[in-house]
Order: sequence, then structure tokens, then C-alpha cells
Amino acid sequence: EVQLVESGGGLVQAGGSLRLSCAVSGFTFDDYVIGWFRQAPGKAREGVSCINSSGGSTYYSDSVKGRFTISSDNAKNTVYLQMNNLKPEDTANYYCVAIWKQTFTDRSPFRRYDYWGQGTQVAVSS
Repeated sequence: EVQLVESGGGLVQAGGSLRLSCAVSGFTFDDYVIGWFRQAPGKAREGVSCINSSGGSTYYSDSVKGRFTISSDNAKNTVYLQMNNLKPEDTANYYCVAIWKQTFTDRSPFRRYDYWGQGTQVAVSS
């Protein structure tokens, strides 16, 4: 059974930092691109970042570039999202996602994903 379990969400003041974790099980970690989406109330779902753990390639949306950093620990089958300089507009549910590498395209890194976690809430106060 595929599982993506997020943790690390919470409430933080603007300018603060949080680190999200996504523990993956049920498939071969190196065969998948792992990433993060977010969805704020009343807004469309947005791709935030993703990583090709075996090649090291990373992708970011323009809204988080320079503030968020994605990384992976292949030994722990875990992907992290370090979020710095958080803004109120970063408030959302953050979902860990995964897609088989053979169907991933770097021309549209947030086009579609096969697996989704349950989400973790991030709230940034002004």
C-alpha cells in the first residue's frame, strides 16, 4: 500500500520558518519524483516544489522560489520542504505527492501526480 505521510505543519508568524516532512512507503523511492502541492481555502490547488531524488533536480513555483528548499533523504525515504520567510499568503494545506519518473516531464513539473498524502496545515499570521 502506497503511503505518503506529511508532518511539520503549524502556526507561525510572518517571516518565520517551518520544515515539512513527507515519509514515503509502498513503492521504490528512487523510481518516483516527490513533491508538494498546496491549497488555500477558496483557491485552486498549486504546485509548490518537487524533486527527482536520484538525479537531484529540483523545481519550484515562482511564488516560493528563493524562500523554500526541497531535499530528500533517500535512506529514510523522506522528502523535506524547508520554508523560510513565510508570508500570510503561504497559508494553506500542504500535500505531499508522487509521480512515477517515467511519466514525469520537466517541462510541466506540476502537471499531474499519481499519489497524494492527507495534507498538513500551515498557517502564517501577519
